[in-house]
Amino acid sequence: MPRITANNNITFEVPAGQRLVLALKDNGVDLLHRCGGNAKCTTCRVVFKEGEPEKMTQAEYDRLSARGLLGQVRLSCQIVCDHDMTVEALNLFPDSGLDDPGPRPEDHITPEPVWIDAPEGVKPVGD
Repeated sequence: MPRITANNNITFEVPAGQRLVLALKDNGVDLLHRCGGNAKCTTCRVVFKEGEPEKMTQAEYDRLSARGLLGQVRLSCQIVCDHDMTVEALNLFPDSGLDDPGPRPEDHITPEPVWIDAPEGVKPVGD
């Protein structure tokens, strides 16, 4: 089982294949996911300290590129927990002033993932 370490050194194990956004949410990291985990809003962004995946979805690449965030953050809704990771969730619901964090993301990555290699040079500092 992959071990995830998140904000304030919260560490937990998750079933292999679980979406990172749900792993965080279900284990006490109350991050935003305003679009419901569809790679549209970037509110579920995380910074990797260790274990950044070498692959990303085309949807994640497109959204981060469009927002000027490529190489700075990753979208937890587009990441599968298949190895140990250390992350910092950036947009927490309690700090947002919003009524809710967003609709619960589905168990599987949406939209249907098209996997690509993370482009050279987009790895955030810390990995």
